Amino acid sequence: QHRKKKLDIHKDLILSWLREHHDLSAAQVYDWLTERYPNFQIGESTVRSYVGALRQEYKIPKERTQRQYEAVPETPMGQQAQLDFGETIQKNEQGKDVKMYFVAILLSHSRYKYMEWLDRPFTTKDLIESHNRAFQYFGGIPYEIVYDQDNLIVVSENRGDLILTSAFEAYRKDMRFKLHVCRKADPESKGKIENVVGFIKKNFAKYRVFTNIDSWNEQAMAWLARTGNGKIHNITKKRPTDVFNLEKEHLRPIFRSFSATNTEPNKDISSIPRVVRKDNTILYKANRYSVPLGTFSPYGTEVHLYIKEKQLTIIHQETGELLGKHQISNSRGKLIQDRTHTRDRSQGIDAFITSVSDKFKDPLKAFTYLSEIRKVFPRYMRDQLQMISKQCEQNNEHVLQEALNACLGMKLFSAGEFKDMIEHVK
Repeated sequence: QHRKKKLDIHKDLILSWLREHHDLSAAQVYDWLTERYPNFQIGESTVRSYVGALRQEYKIPKERTQRQYEAVPETPMGQQAQLDFGETIQKNEQGKDVKMYFVAILLSHSRYKYMEWLDRPFTTKDLIESHNRAFQYFGGIPYEIVYDQDNLIVVSENRGDLILTSAFEAYRKDMRFKLHVCRKADPESKGKIENVVGFIKKNFAKYRVFTNIDSWNEQAMAWLARTGNGKIHNITKKRPTDVFNLEKEHLRPIFRSFSATNTEPNKDISSIPRVVRKDNTILYKANRYSVPLGTFSPYGTEVHLYIKEKQLTIIHQETGELLGKHQISNSRGKLIQDRTHTRDRSQGIDAFITSVSDKFKDPLKAFTYLSEIRKVFPRYMRDQLQMISKQCEQNNEHVLQEALNACLGMKLFSAGEFKDMIEHVK
């Protein structure tokens, strides 16, 4: 005599489901029961055991559908890129966990890779800007890009018809590339990029210590040149960078400004929007070009790049101010710097701390505060002093002293927090 089981009251219903759908999983049985009976209290593991026992007793083997794979011919040069996202947990210098997010883009033929990291989740705007920088890095645009069904790109799948987010659809039309979205839970259809995401996690990110996002992305670019694109690929037995030198000639040219909202035809010279980076540079074709120290703003300083022949001109978007002119480098990963944009290195850090301290009403207290900042940001102390010195020039003694007192009392040891405190005091 069989011991009565909790699920016996649903036995006939479950048997009918199994007989009708031979490949039905226990997880689906559990889901259907909870859907039909909102107060269903039996655990999923119990359901799994019960379904297994029913299959054995009533000889209803589970049909397993397995996809058959075949070798896929290589895509033509310049035809396709694949994109995917990844996440990692890194340790920072204090030993604390930092969650990191990255997007990886791969040219399917050459396996030439690009990646970009953030210390927060990507938005659709971030993704569009990442496309722009990837196209600059590749020196052109592929005809098709393969994506996962990510909610930054796809709103929903309506009976097979994909509904794209409005911002991304506008961008796609503007850049005129075809979009192919994989079926859900089907990573095999973009297996190349899936492998790249794993490669980045295991080879680049694993055990690497996070300092700041700009430094992290610079390390990522160096890794791409050294390893990601520089080492012989296991399948092709060629270095991606060598194959890319041939493939790049087949990419579509970047024929217009990078703007998802730009619907006007090109003028004689197209402009390319950029946001100034923390190190007071802009990225163009995998190189950094300098702008005057202090141009960067934590709220984002937007500029326009104008390319004419071999010269790059940088214009401030709001003011129209000329920020710099540079000769365009044919290399990659270089810093092209105008000497007039560099820091004042005529004095050492100690002397610089003293000179900034003297701008306060209480120089001794200011010196104590700046010395604490130096402990937190030893590598970036000159940048911290530049930022605080700029605040000293823009605010009166009373505001500066009040902000200084508050920062010392609350142990806020950074130029950014000092600047925020000034705004609060005002």
